[in-house]
Amino acid sequence: MSFQETLSNAWRLHQAGQIQQAEEYYRQVLNQDPKHADAWVYLGIALFDRREFAESTQAYREALKLNDRNPIAWNNLGNSLRMQGSVEEADQCFARALQQRPNYLSALKNRGTLWVWSGEVERGLSWYERGLTVARDDVELHRNLGVIRLLQQDYARGWPEYRWRWRMAGHARPAVTAPVWQGQSLQGKTILLYAEQGLGDAIHFVRMAAVLKSLGARVLLQCPARLLSLFTSVPGVDQLLLDQAPLPAVDYHASLIDVVDVLWTTTGKMEWGVQAFGSKASYLAVSRELVAYWENWLRGLKPGRRIGIAWQGNREHHADVYRSIPLEQLRPLSELKDVELISLQLGDGAEQLGHCEWASDIVRLPEHFDSQDAFTDTTAIVQQLDAVVTTDTSIAHLAGAVGAKVHLLLGKVPDWRWGTTGASTPWYPAMNLYRQATLGDWESVIAEVAAALGELESLD
Repeated sequence: MSFQETLSNAWRLHQAGQIQQAEEYYRQVLNQDPKHADAWVYLGIALFDRREFAESTQAYREALKLNDRNPIAWNNLGNSLRMQGSVEEADQCFARALQQRPNYLSALKNRGTLWVWSGEVERGLSWYERGLTVARDDVELHRNLGVIRLLQQDYARGWPEYRWRWRMAGHARPAVTAPVWQGQSLQGKTILLYAEQGLGDAIHFVRMAAVLKSLGARVLLQCPARLLSLFTSVPGVDQLLLDQAPLPAVDYHASLIDVVDVLWTTTGKMEWGVQAFGSKASYLAVSRELVAYWENWLRGLKPGRRIGIAWQGNREHHADVYRSIPLEQLRPLSELKDVELISLQLGDGAEQLGHCEWASDIVRLPEHFDSQDAFTDTTAIVQQLDAVVTTDTSIAHLAGAVGAKVHLLLGKVPDWRWGTTGASTPWYPAMNLYRQATLGDWESVIAEVAAALGELESLD
């Protein structure tokens, strides 16, 4: 088999999600021919997909040493550098790619994303709009424009663009024959609601069930098994259905985010989505028995203020590199007087407790914590804490949804729901926002949180 045939077969494996196996074939080719430029590019893609950005950068550099007339390699190198925060060098790489292939759509998209995430949003938008001159119906570009317009609170342009997300691969609706709800009267009608993104999004927008209930609807809510127990407390839900379960006949269906979109479009008010419960701060709860269990457990800790911490979101999220932080950077919180830090981190990021030198100061919850149902134990605990300090994760939404005091750490360009300015959010009345002024500078953000917590201590 020729090298090209081996690479073609490996690429098919790669596209099927078998990245490790594909990487082995790429390396086999390079072991036999270290000067095979295409093999270096393929290897770089595999390493990038495994989030090994420094290694992917080196692979692309090797490819370009062999052939610098390679717009794909320049574009991919720029993307790897972007993920490492090397903004100017990444931009230079995208420029080289576009010099060699002026209408290279991927480079136009990536150059736009580079500047958006670096905080120069208008500069990023200009590259997205140039991309639309090349491919006016490109779904990803329209979706990206929608996200940015929503971030800017330009809802009139944002929602129509954001609806393009439904045309993206992997973004499918449940198999029902009823129409998508677009604002028709719901009096006496049944509507199926469902989450469309991560757990945090589901927790954030599940509040919309009560809004539709108030409009006369019978509300069915489809949710993943992990959230079933937690969502039994959601106001306005007449029936919970597990994902993949047979679906009954309904009059309409919509995602939870669709509901916010429709209500803004038909009323011109985001308050439908924001102030769904008037002055009520909490819309999730767990049993009194579970709350009592964790109340008793917390009594075993030493006296002092109890602050829950979480630092890592889903590593697979496209923006994780901009929103998660190393545990080590939360060290200033451990230096506060009379504070007991409690780790709320599960899954990705929890392994950092094993090699952070001051982690012995952090209380770790027992192994059975949230082992049965996602977030039920967390819900019982966070409402008994003095505060929660977290990056933009599902923990932030959960703590907000139960009315806990939350200090939310936001990157330079946050998710659209947080907007671009302000220290508070109408989504969660008890939440304070702390924003990065400079890309990558979490130290100043955490210092601000520590100072705020210190001021609260002095007031006590």
